[in-house]
Amino acid sequence: MSILVDRDTTFIIQGITGREAVTMTRELLDYGSRLIGGVTPGRKGRDVHGVPVEDTVRAFTEREQVDGAVVAVPPAFAPDAVNEAIEAGIKLIVVVTENIPRRQVAQFVEYAKQEDVRLIGPNCLGLISPGKTRLGGVGGAAESTRVAFQPGVIGVMSRSGGMTTEIANSLSEAGLGVSTAVSIGGDAIIGSTYAELMPLFDADPETKGIAIYSEPGGRAEYELAEYMAESGSKLPVVAFMAGRFMDEMPGMRFGHAGTIVEGRADTATEKITNLAAAGIAVAERIEEIPQRLKERIEQIEGAS
Repeated sequence: MSILVDRDTTFIIQGITGREAVTMTRELLDYGSRLIGGVTPGRKGRDVHGVPVEDTVRAFTEREQVDGAVVAVPPAFAPDAVNEAIEAGIKLIVVVTENIPRRQVAQFVEYAKQEDVRLIGPNCLGLISPGKTRLGGVGGAAESTRVAFQPGVIGVMSRSGGMTTEIANSLSEAGLGVSTAVSIGGDAIIGSTYAELMPLFDADPETKGIAIYSEPGGRAEYELAEYMAESGSKLPVVAFMAGRFMDEMPGMRFGHAGTIVEGRADTATEKITNLAAAGIAVAERIEEIPQRLKERIEQIEGAS
């Protein structure tokens, strides 16, 4: 099993004729994903690597099952694209577009929740269930993706798209592999946080542990700690906290829009303390994550 997607998941790309989306289309097809179409207004009748292009999302949803949409349109048009997908009845939307104004993100994130739509991103690389499918650009070229993301038992959640691959590669090399990896996005407001995805991993019998890449700024780690304390989740979680050098630099940001340290609670040190109190191990280096997870999984299995 996996979360959110499987080998039968069908999806479209909104903005498919854009330069980056054209490359993504080739990579997704090479991986074996069931990409059934794309949308670019005014380009109906064209194709991208054999994938048909329509003017609207409803042109697809009215004639066939569409499980997901990848939004890869410019920032100015992304909110309308997300709303169009929601209104067409699509229940999984991955927004790879970055630099969308925060107010507009907040609006479509709220709209998605009202309509019971699972939104991933924005400013993310998508998600992958190794050997089954992937939505978005996570992993890059198909052959590289197959090497880094091997099927296995660890769920991955990361605020950094690139580090999603780094963590997955370390897990694959250690023989643990990945059940599902989700690049959740690096913005201050995102559609699905660690805490909101954890119940899905908890319910997945294939997932035996969780690896997380985290950063200073925001409340996501505190929400995860609260979830772990309140839910009684038994999944071992190992996190890596980047940006420890920012602790003495309030107001500084690196990499992502969400990594602004506005106060003591946003610092890496405070987040590490909070995670540890919730039973979440924090690795000093990414390469430590597999061994820390192996040890915790063996402890759980030995006690059962």
